[in-house]
Order: sequence, then structure tokens, then C-alpha cells
Amino acid sequence: MIPQGPAAVRPAATLDGAQPDSRRPLAVGAVLTAMTLVVLDAGMTNLALPTIAKALHVSPAAAVLVITAYQTALLVALLPAAALGERFGCRRVFAAGVWLFILSSVLCTFAPSLHGLVAARALQGLGGAAILALGVPLLRFSVPPQRLGAAIGWNALTVALASSAGPGVGALILAHAHWPWLYAVNIPLGLAVLAASRQLPRTPAGSHRLDIASMALSGAMFASLFIGAQLFLARPLLAVGLAVAGVVCLGLLVRREAPKAAPLIPLDLLRQPSLRLSVIASVFCFTGQTAAMVALPFYLQSVLGQSASTTGVYMTVWPLSVAVSAVAAGRLADRFPTAWLCAVGGLGLGLGLVSAALWPLGQDVRPMLLFAAACGLGFGLFQTPNNRNMFLSAPLERSAASGGLQGAARLTGQTAGAVLMTLLFTLTPIGTAPRLGLGIGGALALLAGLVSLQRAKDHPRATD
Repeated sequence: MIPQGPAAVRPAATLDGAQPDSRRPLAVGAVLTAMTLVVLDAGMTNLALPTIAKALHVSPAAAVLVITAYQTALLVALLPAAALGERFGCRRVFAAGVWLFILSSVLCTFAPSLHGLVAARALQGLGGAAILALGVPLLRFSVPPQRLGAAIGWNALTVALASSAGPGVGALILAHAHWPWLYAVNIPLGLAVLAASRQLPRTPAGSHRLDIASMALSGAMFASLFIGAQLFLARPLLAVGLAVAGVVCLGLLVRREAPKAAPLIPLDLLRQPSLRLSVIASVFCFTGQTAAMVALPFYLQSVLGQSASTTGVYMTVWPLSVAVSAVAAGRLADRFPTAWLCAVGGLGLGLGLVSAALWPLGQDVRPMLLFAAACGLGFGLFQTPNNRNMFLSAPLERSAASGGLQGAARLTGQTAGAVLMTLLFTLTPIGTAPRLGLGIGGALALLAGLVSLQRAKDHPRATD
């Protein structure tokens, strides 16, 4: 039996936690368009870094701050955004996040220098955190429980398509306009989201007081660990100091939040074995997936001698395969135990990555298309059911917290995967590091599948 929370905390629209049929398409559309906004912006910015560095007369290393400022703010704000959603209502905080994203996009468009752009990108990360943390919880309130798997599948489809389209859209804009237009295009999209967000359900507001000290500890913890990981090779002593500070903040935060019924760091949710295993599996899967996405272009170009355009074709197969499998996985997740679907998905992703690392390609790299497709299909089959279990394992009134937890698990895995590849590129030859990264990524994906299988073994009724 999935806990749904008391009827008193459900939105006023209906008693089953879903919007009326007439308002549902616009509500779902608002969430999916907001997700597109955040993901597309990140993909376009990654592609435009060399152009931005040249235009602002800064080094490539300095230009990377445009990315890290956004990622740091996103990670720091996820759990506080979830707490704000529970306190003031998901719709209200989600809309505030969209407003902040629009405002920061205006600031990015007119940024006079790198420092101004970095500051504006940090604000974008804060707004993006509210969108990412509260988007799927709002889907949970917008659709009937038996349709949540399909809705999460639509969300995964949207993210996959936006991820694959981001570089192409960015290249198209840069071919006809200057780099500030990359951020100007966010403004009309954001305004469209705001207009549609009026159809989102009014989620209940809590009566508990916000703990500003806990929010500060949470932000300091994530910032210290994230920045420390980025500096590990360049400044190891400082990185270790930041890591120690992050661990201390974590300890203080757990001690402060443990007695609470609805803690900022969702210890109450992590005490549920099924949800805890889903979070662990998510970290493993995203670590492996990110390591592979970093390793694959280096493997194709530096080891196999493929051109950048050919590499782009091979890389596009992955997100397109995710888009194909995500919708099917959402429908399957509404009918079958999610643990088994996640196990099969982790197996598919793991075998695809291990095959890419070990297969003797020689002069014929066409098998890589099959391996990339297997990876995308496996990742989509894992991600959608795993997210569904994380959300439905939490009471309805803790949907925002589960959204923040899901986002934190994803970003933790992505950070760990990037750090892993940085270590491999530093410690091993360029001809070896990509294949090692693909192999390790495959092993982590298989581990994610095994963790999911443990969920099926220990809690066979948890997600039925």
C-alpha cells in the first residue's frame, strides 16, 4: 500500500490529489515547459563556453565558472526550495522560481563582464532549483496516482529531448546572433510557463516554522563538498579542508534535524528502506551515466579518431533512446513492480557501457551506435520507475521533500561522475582513461541494478 497522506493535506481541486481533467493539460504543460527551460539553458551554455570566453576576453578556465556557479547554486538550493514548497505551497514557490529564472536570464542577457554573468548564473541556479525540486511533486498533485508513472515518463522524455536539442539549438542561435541571445530566449518561454502555472493545483501550505540555521548548514554542506570536489586536483589541501567542513556541517545538520517530524534533510523518508535503496541506486546510476557521457566523446575522437560531427551523431543516439524508453517505462511502471524494471534498466545501461569499453572496434565503429542505444534504453527504463518509487514511497504532504531528495541524488551522482573522470584523465594516459571511465560507469550501473533488485527481494510489495 502506497502512503498518500491524510485527505486534509490534499489540494482543493479533488480528493484524489489530481487536477480536474479540463485543467490537467495546462498544469502538466507548465511543469514540462519549465523543465525544458532549465535543461535547454544548461545545454546551450555548455556549447557556448568558448564563444563566451572569447567575447568577454577571459581564459577557458575562467569561463567554466559560468557552469560551476550555476551547478553550485542549484545543488545548494534544492533542499531549501523543497522546504519552502512544503511551508508556502509548491505552486507558489515553483512560480517564484520561474520568476527568478526569468529575471536572472535578463541579467545574463545584459551582463557586462564575466563577473556579472557568473552572478546572474548563480541566480539562475537558485530559480532552477525551485523548478527541479517542485516540478515532479506538482505532477503528482496534477494527475491521478495510477497515471503518475506515465507523467514521470513524460518528464523524462522532455528532459531527454531538451538535453539532445540543447547543443543544436545553441549552435543555431550562435550562427545568427551574439551569445546574449542564448539567455534572451528564456524570457518568452518563462512567461509562457508563468501563464500556464495558474492551472497548477494549489498545494497545501504547512504551519511549521522555517529553520534558517538548518538551511544555512545545508547550503554550506553542499557548497563545501561540491567546491572541494572541483578543487581536489588543483588544490588538494584546500579541497580536503572543504570536505572536512562539509562533513562537519552534515553532522550538525543531522543532529539538529533528527528530532523533527518533517526535517529539512529528509531523514524521515530515508528511514523507509524502499525509498533509501532507490536513492542509493540513483546516485550509482547517475555517477556511471555522467562518467560515461564525459568519457565517450574522448573515446570516439582521441582514441578512435572520429570527427567532432561524427561524435555528435553517436552521442545523440543516447538521449534519443532515453526519450523512446522513458514513455514506455512510465506506462510499465504503472503496471509492474518498479524494482524489477530498475534492475533490468541498470543491467541494460551497464552492459552497454561495458561493451563499449571492451569491444574490439578497430576501424569499424558502427557497433558503438548499438551500445549507445542500449545505454539510453537502459537508462530510461531505470530512471522513470526509480523516480516513481521515490515519490510514491513518500506521503503526499512530503512530496516536495522527496523532489528535493531526488534532485540531490541526481546532482550528487553527476558531480561524482565528473570528478571520477577528472581523476582518470589526470592519472592515466588519454588512450586509457576513456575506456576505464566507460568500464567503471558500466560497473556502477550494474550496481544500481543490483541495489534495485535488493529492493525487490527485501520489499516485494513496496512498489506494487
